[in-house]
Amino acid sequence: MDDLQQAILLASDSPAAAAASPSVRAEALAFCARARDESPPSSLLRLCLSGLASSPHAQVHFWCLQSLHDALLHRRLVLLDDLALLRSSLLSLAVSSHAASPPFLRNKLAQLVALLIRLDYPHVYPSYFLDLLPPAPPQPGLTDMFARVLISLDDDLLSQEYPRSADEATDAMRVKDSMRAQCVPQIARHWHAAASTLRTADPAAAAVALDAARRCISWIDVGLVANDVFIPLLFDIALSPGSATPLAAAAVGCLSAVAAKRMDARAKVGLLRSLLVAQQGLGSPDSGLKMAPLVTTYAAEARECYRRLGASDADGAAALEMLEEVLPAVFAAAESSDDEEVDAGSVLEFLSGYVSMMKAPSEKQLGHLGQILEVVRVQMSYDPVYRGHLDVLDKIGKEEEDLKAEQRKDLIALFRSICRVAPAAVQLFIRGLLVTALSSAEASVEDAEVALTLFYRLGEAVGEEEIWTGTGLLGELVPMLLAARFSCHTHRLVALVYLETVTRYMKFMQEHVQYVPHLLGVFLDNRGIHHQNAHVSRRAGYLFMRAVKLLKAKLVPYLDTILQSLQDVLSQFTSMDWANKDAKFPSSEDGSQIFEAVGLLISIEEVSPEKQAQYLTALLNPLCHQIESLVMDAKAQGLEESSPRSISLQQIIVALNMVSKGFNERLVMGNRPAIGVMFKKTLDVVLQVLVSFPNVKPLRSKVISFLHRMIEILGTPVLPYIPIALRQLLLDNEAKDMVEFLVLVNQIICKFKSSASSVLEEIFPTIASHLSVILAQDAFSAGPASNTEEMRELQELQRTLYTFLHAMATHGLSTILLTPSCVQYLDTIMQLLLFTSCKHKDILLRKACVQIFVNLVKDWCTNSEDKITGFREFMIEKFATNCCLYSVLDKSFDLRDANSLVLFGEIVVAQKIMYERFGDVFIKKFVETDLTKVCCPPDLAKQYCQKLQGNDIKAFRVVVSSMYIELPFLRLEDVYCGNIFTNCGYPWRSSLFIAF
Repeated sequence: MDDLQQAILLASDSPAAAAASPSVRAEALAFCARARDESPPSSLLRLCLSGLASSPHAQVHFWCLQSLHDALLHRRLVLLDDLALLRSSLLSLAVSSHAASPPFLRNKLAQLVALLIRLDYPHVYPSYFLDLLPPAPPQPGLTDMFARVLISLDDDLLSQEYPRSADEATDAMRVKDSMRAQCVPQIARHWHAAASTLRTADPAAAAVALDAARRCISWIDVGLVANDVFIPLLFDIALSPGSATPLAAAAVGCLSAVAAKRMDARAKVGLLRSLLVAQQGLGSPDSGLKMAPLVTTYAAEARECYRRLGASDADGAAALEMLEEVLPAVFAAAESSDDEEVDAGSVLEFLSGYVSMMKAPSEKQLGHLGQILEVVRVQMSYDPVYRGHLDVLDKIGKEEEDLKAEQRKDLIALFRSICRVAPAAVQLFIRGLLVTALSSAEASVEDAEVALTLFYRLGEAVGEEEIWTGTGLLGELVPMLLAARFSCHTHRLVALVYLETVTRYMKFMQEHVQYVPHLLGVFLDNRGIHHQNAHVSRRAGYLFMRAVKLLKAKLVPYLDTILQSLQDVLSQFTSMDWANKDAKFPSSEDGSQIFEAVGLLISIEEVSPEKQAQYLTALLNPLCHQIESLVMDAKAQGLEESSPRSISLQQIIVALNMVSKGFNERLVMGNRPAIGVMFKKTLDVVLQVLVSFPNVKPLRSKVISFLHRMIEILGTPVLPYIPIALRQLLLDNEAKDMVEFLVLVNQIICKFKSSASSVLEEIFPTIASHLSVILAQDAFSAGPASNTEEMRELQELQRTLYTFLHAMATHGLSTILLTPSCVQYLDTIMQLLLFTSCKHKDILLRKACVQIFVNLVKDWCTNSEDKITGFREFMIEKFATNCCLYSVLDKSFDLRDANSLVLFGEIVVAQKIMYERFGDVFIKKFVETDLTKVCCPPDLAKQYCQKLQGNDIKAFRVVVSSMYIELPFLRLEDVYCGNIFTNCGYPWRSSLFIAF
């Protein structure tokens, strides 16, 4: 024992351990583990009991108790003599002076005794509780120890708040039944005696006794506690100013457990009435502050009784009266939910349930709803302590904002419920908040923010028609909002929620156009775009753009005013000192929404052509001149990606792109061609950036985005610019760059179709050459290697490549592949398409490849001649066999999957098209050779031929589906091997395909 004691001390947090080396401590830990795990159970029992009896060290006692608990829990101690020795020793410890030992030892001893009770009571040893029950008058040590045993028993076995196994549930029922039959009345008398005797002498012991009582009330006879003796005592302890806080909380916990006791609704009404009689001031705000858990539970139980019994029942009506009597206390508890004693979640749950039971609120209930709204307001308000942090939004401010957003979720749900029940009352409440916040020069940030937030949430709850027409008080509140200038409007929180709230009610201006100038003032003055906080200003720009999209034509009369107000913002791109390396520059996206909004306004057809040209010239010319100036300087001094000049160029191109979003091809090239001329000149200037700096990737991306817009709004006149741009964009490309490039080319194909053939024929060899280099690696690899950023970029490039080929095939451009400069890549493309159509894991890509083949057959093959030798044989020998047969018979092909079903439909169409173009040659090869190889029944093959030659594609699809179902599954790896992709009489080889 001496060696073990020394090892335990070295392994614990004792002074000896602090002075020991890590190696010595590790050796001590190993020694203790061996003593616990390798000692025979009887030896371990006696060793631990010896340590408990002889050692003066708490660390040794704890180790011994823990080792005994583990041995008992894992059923290592099974001998009856050992168990009897353990039982007698532990009971002796529990009622001896050891009960005054440190709390962690008392808890561990209680846990061990509770485990013995579970195993032995009552069939082995029925006297546990009678032995442990303290004699009268209760003494602190014995009272504390007995309570801890009950608490441990509840935690480990009896409580239903935790999931229990079937064995645990059986043991719990056995213990409860035996206690109810044997000793619960004596235990209840002990709780009362302990609370009344020790409340002054030892409040801590009295508190732990009441905590044990609270845990047991749910399964004992409630009359043992809910009586004329115990209940008044609990109320007295809970409300007495002299009661220690833990003791008062324990008393409230017991009262709450009594109120929550499960029983018949009528019996519950009687129980609740008795509590109200025992403490007639239960509904006072003071009770809510001192007994928040009780009043919340009481109100919830009264509401449930009313729900079950109904208003027409006498007991139901009584339940409603009792509920309304304690509501003032509930409201007081809710408003003080920052108090740690108040469970804010329970309070909100009750309030939500109370509101949900209302249909047509009475005057009294409307008053209660007003109090609930005040609770919501208080709980949603920020703590003023964080005001500065929330303004600059530092780390502390961000954390507080995130925390408050999470806390507000349930409050917002409650607020919406009130909006549904009493919308007029909510609007009246919000008007009061706004008037108060606006009328006081001392209005706090927190009050203004929460008033605006609630007004915003009201906009979510009411319908669009109500906002549009200004139903109720909205006709007064929205104008008040538009004219509002809070004394704390400079604060970030207030400014942001103000702008969001104004945006929420913008539909109001569609019907009430007289308020449009007020709306513009919100966005254009120092409440919006000109706010001193940059984040607020940016957000205002975005919301202003949304306002322009919504109101558009209604803003035309104010266009001059808008442009004048935005002049400083619009000109900032041309007035910054970009040569100053110490200057702080905005990002390339800053201010872009404002340019989009201005472009939307200028593009409105109600604006005269002269004015439109004037506005657009004033907007485009300075930006183009700035581009020319920056390009000239950059050519002389060089240009780096992150340099101020590069950022400036990106920002200007983004601004030009945003301006163009308001225009369309009909307006630019049809109705007002002068606008088209302006944009073509602008495109000339922007392309100079690409020509001069093709390797600056951020600039390149912005130019591509601008090109997309110009293709959309200029149409065919942009074609002469395309070759210049595409040649520059094909320089020095990586996978991500090629994706951007191919997306642009796809747009050109879809927009111009055959008109783009000459451009495409010129660039296609370069595209194919680049792709053969970039994709010459295993982009289909599995495992961790396929999850890298580089590999994801390659896979995205592959998908874009298939889209590109699909666009060519479906827009009449497939003959480009047959031109002298492109035909050398045909082998690679055909093999890649064949492999993908058969085996790619992305079903939609397989479908696209099948569609490509179908279109190639239509374009290249007729009944009399083909545009290229060998393609017909390839389709019959390779595509039909591998894609139309083997790939569908593979186990991975699931016709129950929606995407696979779509692919199957395309494969059926492919077979029909091949028959139409290839005739009996296709039937002979596919039916007599391929289907025979896979053991297709002759009758199915005959049906296949008949339906293939008919005109009913639906009937043909049914037959094909039936045929595939009848045929055996194949393993794809057994099919795609050997000479499946060998020479068909033409030199189609593919190193790129082999890499895939």
